[in-house]
Amino acid sequence: MAGRIPQAFLDDLLDRVDIIEVIDRRVKLKKSGKNYTARCPFHDEKTPSFSVNQEKQFYYCFGCGAGGNAIGFVMDYESLDFPQAVETLAGSAGLEVPREPGRGGRDPGQPEQSNKPLYALMEQVAAYYQQQLRHHPKAGRAVQYLKQRGLTGAIAKQFDLGFAPPGWDNLLKELGGSEEQRNLLVKTGMLVENEKGRIYDRFRDRVVFPIRDQRGRVIAFGGRVLGDNKPKYLNSPETEIFHKGRELYGMYQARQANRKLERILVVEGYMDVIALAQHGISYATATLGTATSKTHLERIYRLCPEVVFCFDGDEAGRKAAFRAMEAALPCMEDGRQARFLFLPEGQDPDDAVRSGGAECFQHLLDEAMPLENFLFESVAQGLDITRLDGRARMSKLALPYIRQLPEGIYRQLMFLELAERTGLELASLMQLEASAPAPAPPPAPDYYAESDRGGAPSYDDTPGYGEEAPGYGEEDRAPAPGQHRALKTLTAGYSNMAQAALALLLHQPDIARLANPDLLADMDGEDVSLLRELLTLLHRRPESNTAMLLGHWYGTPEGDLLSRLAGQ
Repeated sequence: MAGRIPQAFLDDLLDRVDIIEVIDRRVKLKKSGKNYTARCPFHDEKTPSFSVNQEKQFYYCFGCGAGGNAIGFVMDYESLDFPQAVETLAGSAGLEVPREPGRGGRDPGQPEQSNKPLYALMEQVAAYYQQQLRHHPKAGRAVQYLKQRGLTGAIAKQFDLGFAPPGWDNLLKELGGSEEQRNLLVKTGMLVENEKGRIYDRFRDRVVFPIRDQRGRVIAFGGRVLGDNKPKYLNSPETEIFHKGRELYGMYQARQANRKLERILVVEGYMDVIALAQHGISYATATLGTATSKTHLERIYRLCPEVVFCFDGDEAGRKAAFRAMEAALPCMEDGRQARFLFLPEGQDPDDAVRSGGAECFQHLLDEAMPLENFLFESVAQGLDITRLDGRARMSKLALPYIRQLPEGIYRQLMFLELAERTGLELASLMQLEASAPAPAPPPAPDYYAESDRGGAPSYDDTPGYGEEAPGYGEEDRAPAPGQHRALKTLTAGYSNMAQAALALLLHQPDIARLANPDLLADMDGEDVSLLRELLTLLHRRPESNTAMLLGHWYGTPEGDLLSRLAGQ
């Protein structure tokens, strides 16, 4: 039946069903204190790390990061979409799912409902471009380019590659026959409307690469020019369904090709992703002309425990790798790995896998430099660590980065490793750690518009949320005794204060009445924005519980973060 599922019904459904019963019918649970535990159904494990909280009606796996409410569990466990999971749960509770006409705006329980026409239209656009690659009289140059890059017809089909013909109105004529369709094409960024009101195709005379989200829906395109026009590579703009800071090119194909991912390889662009897949390296992804963000990395780590970054071995590649490392540090929970592979200058992954074969390239990945080695070698560069002053300088430089690691065994081992490398006693090193300043924000990333890789990594230069906002904490009075200790206890296990506040609200939603979300309006950062949205929602719907809040953001990167915070 068409129509939206009312949010009031979703809240009522979550109140009626017991997540313990829902999960126990599918995965045998065992009582453990206040919670219930089991071996996680979403990844292989020997020791149970899957926990279900009956009071708050949510589940969380400390091994793979899966988490959510009863609806989310049924979606993931039975591979159902949102309406199907709601129907399944409602049927078990003897309820009939009501529907209501779309009212416009975002339905928290079904966030993509109003965007369904956009997704459907993007699939039509992808099909049109694929047809042009096969049949357009001027597609020869596109076919020749793909052959020169060593791509076969089979791999082009696997990644749904297409061709945007030269000219200003090919797509406009094909799919923009009505005003409604033209407006939707403008909304998706496929058509451009200039200041004079003229509408024309965004992609012209380019090989096009559909960009799919984690559910396989086409949300954007990348295009490589075939002539001398600029830019060489062009991506869709940000739209209602495409947020390039959250998406990874090739992630959907990687999940389709691998039932269980052991690692994700992050390369410099979509041509690298496709070339590697053709040689059997089917777990490569690429960012889309943006910095690698915490959102990207948390999405990767939810799927697998290891990420390998692949860069050129030149100075620019090393700088990009260092920025990637900075982005990874707050995500390095125990059990997670990050490695760095540097290729000879001028060589790309396609060259490496073609010259040495897939087995040799796999070996290179296995031997890639661990994050800890890269960090210590980078901060020691230019220092004479045979001298006392060199080792002292290395300690001062390394400590601020180690401080960004989450609390855990890995963080403690990093302190031990630094102590061994510098010859310092661990106790002395920890005294330095207590007084070490936070590192300065990295410089703004360079965007690789001229790269022949199809977009390139420009790693996140956003300052950490732990940095004080101007005017904050400028009072002259000394802090009360124990104040620093209390603050450290509050934020332990979280990357910043905003995450600590989010976790507190998830566990005690009723305290939202004490906070004004408008006070956060001038503060920047992904987590701060999410905190502001959560407070606004709780002010509007103060009866919300943990399960309802997780359901509001289910299936989004924000939902992944909230599930993890709720589980801590």
